[in-house]
Amino acid sequence: MPGDGRTASAKIVVAGGFGAGKTTTIGAVSDIPPLRTEARITTASQGIDDLTHVREKSTTTVAMDFGRVSLADDLVLYLFGTPGQDRFWFMWDDLVQGAIGAVVVVDTRRLADSFGPVDYFEARGLPFVVALNAFDGHSPYTPEQVRQALGLGLAVPVLLCDARRRTDVVPVLISVVEQALLAHCRTDGAV
Repeated sequence: MPGDGRTASAKIVVAGGFGAGKTTTIGAVSDIPPLRTEARITTASQGIDDLTHVREKSTTTVAMDFGRVSLADDLVLYLFGTPGQDRFWFMWDDLVQGAIGAVVVVDTRRLADSFGPVDYFEARGLPFVVALNAFDGHSPYTPEQVRQALGLGLAVPVLLCDARRRTDVVPVLISVVEQALLAHCRTDGAV
């Protein structure tokens, strides 16, 4: 219970397409130096990874990212970032074990990359929110336009976010915790 002197902790998965901003999202809020499993992008990925909108990207996550953030004195979140390329999705089942919810980071320049992650969490019934990463400081689409494009119901929060800014990422994480609590209450019949 809040205020009882104990600290609650929870696991949240940060997912999304290749180059959407997952590593950046975790790095922006982590209270500890984030663990990153980055490898250099080589010519072997040509024709496999679409670098059209991320030409400056020189590394990619090949296993996971990990960070820790205290949202309050008594609430700690452990953040696990997934690799974005389809060929690494076999790791997702292990990464989501024990998670209360997820963030799907969306690059609106490549909206099609978001369908897989959204389908993944919908199929598993894991509460999630969508964070529209505002590359270059803006998003060409409104949250409602993205909601419609991704076929999301009104119960899934769609939030604008600059993945580089802690002040933008923290509300996204709070929203995931709220979604998880709502799902828990519905399961227990409390709501």
